[in-house]
Amino acid sequence: MKDIIVIGGGPGGYVAAIRAAQLGANVSVVEMDRFGGTCLNRGCIPTKAIYRTAELFNTLKHISDFGINVKEFSIDVDTIQNRKSNIINTLVSGIEALLKGNGVEVIRGEAILIDKNTVNVKCENEEIILKGKNIIIATGSQSEIPEIQGKEHKNVITSDELLDFKSIPETLVVIGGGVIGMEFATIFNAMGSKVKVIVARDSILYDVDRELTKRFTAMAKKSGIEILTSTKVKSFDGEEKVLIQCEGKKGEVSIEADLVLLAKGRKALLNGIDTEKIGIETYKKGIKVDKNYETSVKDLYAIGDVNGISLLAHAASHQGVQVVEHILLNKPCDDLVIPSCIFTFPEIATVGITEEEAKVKNISYKKNKFMFGANGKALALGEGEGFVKVISDENNKLIGIHIMGPHASDLILEGTLAVEKNMTVKDIKEVVHSHPTLGEALYEAILGINKEAIHSINK
Repeated sequence: MKDIIVIGGGPGGYVAAIRAAQLGANVSVVEMDRFGGTCLNRGCIPTKAIYRTAELFNTLKHISDFGINVKEFSIDVDTIQNRKSNIINTLVSGIEALLKGNGVEVIRGEAILIDKNTVNVKCENEEIILKGKNIIIATGSQSEIPEIQGKEHKNVITSDELLDFKSIPETLVVIGGGVIGMEFATIFNAMGSKVKVIVARDSILYDVDRELTKRFTAMAKKSGIEILTSTKVKSFDGEEKVLIQCEGKKGEVSIEADLVLLAKGRKALLNGIDTEKIGIETYKKGIKVDKNYETSVKDLYAIGDVNGISLLAHAASHQGVQVVEHILLNKPCDDLVIPSCIFTFPEIATVGITEEEAKVKNISYKKNKFMFGANGKALALGEGEGFVKVISDENNKLIGIHIMGPHASDLILEGTLAVEKNMTVKDIKEVVHSHPTLGEALYEAILGINKEAIHSINK
């Protein structure tokens, strides 16, 4: 009998399997597709590969600012796709080597959970029965398809299909203003598509601090992206092009597009998991778990997207490590803060609470901003748009860091450390920040909480 069986080889599953092997456990991981899950194969990594291409497009639009004159350039979609595939293949091979090097048993096939200790695996030429003392469900998520009439239209697609684009669409309509929708909107806008975003809510990026979304919305519109808020899509029609019927603030609206991206979000993938039969309690976001990620069935755990807590790869990986250490070392799982990164133009990254959350929770708080336009490194990069916003409690403990600007996804690491470790303004003030760096913007924003910023007027 195995100590641990992991169902799913995504960023939660393969990390859990490796950590279990490091601790001496007899562990198997079952994967029916490619290791790395959605993130590596159809999400984070391929999107960022294409994002880099789009980033270069944006730079070329104002390359003369740097004293370089480029008269013309062209796009080679095949090269873009080959580069993306090579990156994915390199990382998948790396995961397979890590699993092998750590002594994890890898089983290729479709896993069907029979009971809390038994997994039936349908392999290519046989079926295998696995027995385990503990089972970790890490089956991930899938695109959520909204119930809209005509959604079967061949040019109404999800992010899975859009990542394999063969040409740049002249017009792209994105249904949904969340992270997935806005990343693709800015990427294809940069590469030359005319992009419209249709959002049912009154704002895009609804969970981000409103001060950031307000500024980002203005920047997106300035770049040429049209954003229709408080607009509901009623149907899709048409032959080649898609005719979209909507109902907005001013009544009925008809929009035509070459491609429509459905970006409502993602939902738990429960293929092979008969939750009702086994007695696993679920809720609207996925499998319900306790503070140690254990399901309602003892010794049966669920990590990553499938538990619906945080649909982020780094959250899944950390849950994987925590669960394994709970199982093998009896360590409790800590409730950690999770940073979020949005790869739009400019990047957005957040950790901790927003100003809106602070108000709802009746937290007495202080806040401050520092503009990237006053940061030497940002100006040298030609990326002076955006700002850092910092929120502290009355005792100067840092409780929220929100960044919109160059390399926000890298800068948030210091913010995450500060919030996770309950650091104060004084703690950061006493750390020397190198010059000239983007990190100085975060430093100045934090100093400004107590009106001690040097490179901005303290108000």
